[in-house]
Amino acid sequence: MHIRDFLLLLAICFVWGLNLVVTRWVVFDMAVPPLFFAAIRFLGLALLLIPFLRPVPKGLGILFLISFFMGSGHFALLFLGLANAEASAASVVGQLSVPFSTLMSMVFLKEIVGWRRALGISMAFAGVIVIMIDPSNFSVSIGLFYIICAAFIGSIGGILMKHMAPITALQLQAWIGLFSFAPLFILSFVFETEPVQAYLEGGLGVMIATGFAVIGVSIFGHGGFYFLIKKYEISLLSPLTLMTPLWGVILSILLLGEPLTWQLLLGGTIALGGVFVIALRSNKKLPEAALGKKLGSGPS
Repeated sequence: MHIRDFLLLLAICFVWGLNLVVTRWVVFDMAVPPLFFAAIRFLGLALLLIPFLRPVPKGLGILFLISFFMGSGHFALLFLGLANAEASAASVVGQLSVPFSTLMSMVFLKEIVGWRRALGISMAFAGVIVIMIDPSNFSVSIGLFYIICAAFIGSIGGILMKHMAPITALQLQAWIGLFSFAPLFILSFVFETEPVQAYLEGGLGVMIATGFAVIGVSIFGHGGFYFLIKKYEISLLSPLTLMTPLWGVILSILLLGEPLTWQLLLGGTIALGGVFVIALRSNKKLPEAALGKKLGSGPS
């Protein structure tokens, strides 16, 4: 890989990792309702990418389903999870999208998985269990449970994309944004208390965080990654994208003051080691499985 492209990938992974930290700050520290923040993000994305809505792609029905699994449904659960779990743990647990995608390709695309990827899948789930369970009272983090559910339904969207006509990354994001913001606004106004007021009370910081999520993550991050996908094999890129959870953990500790616990160290090492094993083995039916949900609306 050319050094300029590696630096681009490094910057993309940094932006993705930082976004989890920023989102955690918005929905927890600033108390912005998570469903409303997700809706605002997709509304901004749809408005910014209006030119990419045309030409209208074929199969809007399947695109609508993809928008739920990779857009509104995924982000509703992800942001609810970040409102109830630390960003450092969420950075690692969110990587379950990789083994979930591999399992989905086995079930629906008849992908054959050897013992190495089977071991990687087992390691990923074992590591997450270590992170999730509080050994003092054997309770399970509800926030991380939301993150797991988000990773699962995001992987369903990846399978559905195999049945969609070819579409550019920005056009896909434009339609996901268009189809996602309205359901999230409806859910927010039904289940959350005074979300508009809470968002406005966040002030300039929350506004900047929104702009960062739309422009930094969705436009720069996903657009840049799609550029790299067209130049390099997925087998090369997928292990390198593990820089994203590493940045997430580092930035959570530095910016949010989150503790580096033995559970996070041990569980994170096991889980990311498992994801790394999966990423090294090619998936013939669904090569994107090793990337989790990075080609859709992104990891965060």
